Amino acid sequence: MKLQYFDLVDQTFEWPQPEFDLNNDELQFHGIPMMELIERFGSPLRITYLPKIGENIRLARGWFRDAMRKLNYPGAYHYCYVTKSSHFRHVTEEVIKHGAHLETSSAFDLDIVNSLFDHGKLDNDATIICNGFKTDGYIERIVNLRRLGFDHLLPVIDNQDEYTRLAQHIDAPIEVGIRIATEEEPKFAFYTSRLGIGYQRIAGFYENHVKPNPHMQLKMLHFFCNTGIRDTAYYWNELRKTMRVYTELRKVCPTLTALNIGGGLPTKNSLAFEYDYTYMIEAILEQVQLACEEAGVPAPDIYTEFGSFTVAEAGATLFKVIHQKRQNDREKWNLIDSSFMTTLPDSWAINKRFLMLPLNRWNDPYERVFLGGLTCDSDDYYNSEQHLNAIYLPQFQQENPLYIGFFNTGAYQDNIGGHGGVHHCLIPGLKHVLIDRDVDDSLKFEVFSDSQSAEQVLSLLGYTTKDDAKPQDNEKIQPKSKSNITRP
Repeated sequence: MKLQYFDLVDQTFEWPQPEFDLNNDELQFHGIPMMELIERFGSPLRITYLPKIGENIRLARGWFRDAMRKLNYPGAYHYCYVTKSSHFRHVTEEVIKHGAHLETSSAFDLDIVNSLFDHGKLDNDATIICNGFKTDGYIERIVNLRRLGFDHLLPVIDNQDEYTRLAQHIDAPIEVGIRIATEEEPKFAFYTSRLGIGYQRIAGFYENHVKPNPHMQLKMLHFFCNTGIRDTAYYWNELRKTMRVYTELRKVCPTLTALNIGGGLPTKNSLAFEYDYTYMIEAILEQVQLACEEAGVPAPDIYTEFGSFTVAEAGATLFKVIHQKRQNDREKWNLIDSSFMTTLPDSWAINKRFLMLPLNRWNDPYERVFLGGLTCDSDDYYNSEQHLNAIYLPQFQQENPLYIGFFNTGAYQDNIGGHGGVHHCLIPGLKHVLIDRDVDDSLKFEVFSDSQSAEQVLSLLGYTTKDDAKPQDNEKIQPKSKSNITRP
């Protein structure tokens, strides 16, 4: 009878998978030995594997290129990165290096754009789509960047008041977009998204405000469903309504040449994950093209805003199981050396499930467990995985520590949980290591930020002003040869 953890995975899923493999009974992620990372940098640990960012940008561009070629679609495709998914320097610079545009959400986002420009990482001919509610500070930064020669900076109008305040500061031609307020799924407590302008009001808004303005040119219609890009009746219905607005508006507005379909391509959250990216992208382009042909208007250039898809699969968060607590005859609680609420806040806030695997001891017998964090909050737990409705891990042994990894955690978790700062129950922030590859394919490591010290946290709370220096580690190691799976 096969009772080892490896057998559970091997009999349930396709194994190995493109990003996962084993070396003996230890996990490798994109060819990176996870236990060697633990031995070198300790636990808990957050990592970002930078090459995955460029890989996903190339994948999406390839899917759109192939679909456009197959459909003979006349428009162009533009990939934008949503900075709110991860604002870190190493992410935005990697995105720019692969030729992606940027989409911003708030005033400070444009300070990042300004910093990238000042340091020679971004040219002022870059395309910057300015989404989100426009505060006065946001508008001021839009105007300032325009004066620096950012002619392809495109504000997307969310409401009439925002337009009025923006128009007061614009004295030279500028291209703008209008965001459609989609209707929400029936399960929502409200009917219409709070973002954008309703379907029925957009034509009138253009005729009464944008068209008479000598400095405003409507270039883009922006469409986004909160559920993401899913093969559901709801998504296709919202897209059809958007295309009716686009085609009618295009007949009276020759400068309208772009359709932004937002983001929402899903990321892998299980070894059983399945999503037909090729089909969905081709189907979207086919619907857009058909609607334009029926209305007798040119098909638009397509813009996407992929945030999670760009950066999520580059991230992983690693923990040590430090204790097992048995509360009754059935429930075994494995406690990690950090907190889910602070390091993986989406698992707590929106019940998001990440792909979770042990890093070592794959040849050991397994058991069903619950996972708990260090805080004294009853909500600080990770209950179940999507594919099994339970968590199975190698059996706990105090003398033989178990390490686990949550993968594809690179989007939003630092922004929502907070990088640095004060966290729930004063659980310290994690050490964050960046991983890249050199021209000879050797791995490069950089400690982007160390784990928080007590002195740093107390200083933030006003108890002390002492601050530890941030160590740096830029060493290289040569990758090992490709692993072979070792069966027990």
